Order: sequence, then C-alpha cells, then structure tokens
Amino acid sequence: MKDWRSVARMIDHTLLKPEATRSQILELCNEAAKYHFATVCVQPSWAALAVHALQGTDIKVDVPIGFPQGAVLTSVKRFEAAEVLKVGATELDMVLNIGALKSGAREYVETDIRAVAERTREVGAVLKVILEATLLSDEEKRLACELAVVAGADFVKTSTGLVGGATAEDVRLMRSVVEERAGVKASGGIRNAAEVAVMFAAGANRIGTSAGVKIVRELGAPE
Repeated sequence: MKDWRSVARMIDHTLLKPEATRSQILELCNEAAKYHFATVCVQPSWAALAVHALQGTDIKVDVPIGFPQGAVLTSVKRFEAAEVLKVGATELDMVLNIGALKSGAREYVETDIRAVAERTREVGAVLKVILEATLLSDEEKRLACELAVVAGADFVKTSTGLVGGATAEDVRLMRSVVEERAGVKASGGIRNAAEVAVMFAAGANRIGTSAGVKIVRELGAPE
C-alpha cells in the first residue's frame, strides 16, 4: 500500500449530502488543504465557496453534473457544466443518461457526454463520467466505458454512491475496457484503507469518499 501522502493525492474528498451546511463545506476544504487531497467534491451551489476557500492551495474543486440520476436534458448538463467552470471548478463528475444507455441509444449517450466534454476541454478541466454500475449489466458497463472514452471523458467512475457502491469487479472490468485511455474512479461505500487498497489493485487511480480523513489517518497521517 502507498504512503498516506500519495493516497491522499488520489482522493476526491467528498460531501454531497443535501443537508450539508456552509460551515461543513469550509471544514471539508480545511481538511483537504491539511492532507492535500486531490479535490473537494461539492454540490454546484457550493462550488464558488470552495474555490474561494482553497485559493492559494493545489486542491481542485470537483462538482457533479446532472446529479444524481443523469436524466436531465443534455442542454441542462452543458449549461450546468459551463456555470460551475465559470466560478472555478476544474473537475466535473457527470452522470450519464442511464435510461438512454439501457435503451440502446448509443448516439444519444455519446452526444450527451460529448456536450459536457467539449466544455471541459475548452478550459483544460477534467471530466469523469459516472456509470451507476449497480444498475447496469456487464455488457452495458463495457458500452458505457467505450462511449465515455470516445466522447472525450478523462475518467469513468463506478457510481454516485446513492445506488449501491464500488466493487473491485466493476473497477477491474472498467479498467479492462478503457485500458490507459482514461482513468478509473472508484466511488461509493469506500470507508477504510483496506478497501482503498483493493480498489487500487483492481485498477482504480482515483477514489471518491467522504472518509478521506479516516483513511489517511489509518495510513499514518497526523491527527
């Protein structure tokens, strides 16, 4: 297992609960700055606050798009992406249109992802595409990964964390499809260092979790 500092740099320190308060978001940012997590992942309405709080640090602000169901119009995803990029977010986690994928609407799904990828590419931001793997067959997961890569995504991501969670099997499958063309983010139910190690071994190179502080302290980070 890697040392705590290198693990921290692969964690998206996450707080997406609808009841999260301003003070909790600021505490999330303070923790991220202390332990040097890759990003803080916050709801769109908190993006500007997080960007301001993290000025002068190397911590990026990550924002979900079309969250949590992915079923909004493509134009809405595109607009949401543009607005949070405008206030300084530099990573986006977009939920693909799950129903469209399961309906076999490959062109729609690819176009939906590309609409957001075009916005991120314009400003040098990172796009992760959430599959919600629990709801998909293995064949659908493979298709989703391929469409995401073709459409310009930088990462594929297992889940929102609201419908099931990450499994090593899904991470392994996703990595086998994207190979080195994209990153793989494991997210959902990852609560300790042992689970992080399993995800890394399966091929993940980013972890989404609300337990980042606990995880790095298990690996020797200071209180």
